[in-house]
Amino acid sequence: CLAHVLMLSSTALEQIPLYKGKSAREALKEKGLLEEFMKNHPYNPSIKFNPALLDYYGIISIGTPPQFFKVIFDTGSSNLWVPSIYCKSIACANHTKFNPAQSSTFRSTSQDISIEYGTGAMSGILGYDTVTVSISHIVDTNQMFGLSEDEPGSTFYYAEFDGILGLAYPSISASDATPVFDNMMNKGLITQDLFSFYLSRNSETGSIVTFGGIDPAYYTGNIQWIPVTSEDYWQITVQTIKINGKVVACESGCAAIVDTGTSALVGDPSSINNIMSLVGIHMDQNGQYSVNCNNIGSMPDVTFVINGAEFPLPASAYITFDCTSGFDPTGDDGWILGDVFIREWYTIFDRANNMVGLAKAV
Repeated sequence: CLAHVLMLSSTALEQIPLYKGKSAREALKEKGLLEEFMKNHPYNPSIKFNPALLDYYGIISIGTPPQFFKVIFDTGSSNLWVPSIYCKSIACANHTKFNPAQSSTFRSTSQDISIEYGTGAMSGILGYDTVTVSISHIVDTNQMFGLSEDEPGSTFYYAEFDGILGLAYPSISASDATPVFDNMMNKGLITQDLFSFYLSRNSETGSIVTFGGIDPAYYTGNIQWIPVTSEDYWQITVQTIKINGKVVACESGCAAIVDTGTSALVGDPSSINNIMSLVGIHMDQNGQYSVNCNNIGSMPDVTFVINGAEFPLPASAYITFDCTSGFDPTGDDGWILGDVFIREWYTIFDRANNMVGLAKAV
């Protein structure tokens, strides 16, 4: 089953399972290529994220009859795109490619699209077609999307996903294409103008994105609501970051993007290196951050103070599945609260009120 619809009272929540695939980062590491890859792709603060870090994907369909694609539901970008039969790049060779000739509802345009991510890019053409999210429950019959013709480099070749479905604000949408969620809102396809993410901590399955509602089965306690400070990415303000009650970063506050399209906790090198030293994570002789997994039980929480509330991350959260650090010191002067953070905190993205909601994940 590609989707699961959960009934709460009389309201149906439109939910899509998310699968934790092997990220491009993990694939590169397995092949001994990660260190060289990261050296060749230095951080660029004008580009929002590093797609080598992506790992969660869900399944949508495009066209009539439907053609199915694995996509990242990414709150750090705003465009929907998938590979097309016109793409000759190596990255497209082992992914599903959209064939417009096989869809009776496809409409072409004369518009081009080009998107540059942290370590990858795509360019192609724009078209319109029926996009179905959550099997047959959210059907957008006139969605603009990108058909990639070129995906240079090897970044996307190693990824398990085919394309990206952006869930950020329309202000950062390439070629001014209306984002999928904006069409859902504008056409009344959802009951509430919000969506929420639950990322399972210890399994490749069990994660879910819910469109149009909040599912109390996935969190405990109260929801803390935080205002969005810039309507482009889902940007909020982190007041401070503390360890054992002591401020260790963001002393005067800092901007942070809540981003389902990044797996790590990304911050500036000085702050991240300070945090890792304080929790007992050290750089090894190969320049990689080394973690002794036997010490996880004694490592301190890293606590984010946001809008007056504290959001602690235990070591079991910031030490990843393969016993590596969940911190990434490639940020500029802001932070990215990626999947390491979201796995601990059920996250709601509220477009009606321009708020992010956080509650303790079950």
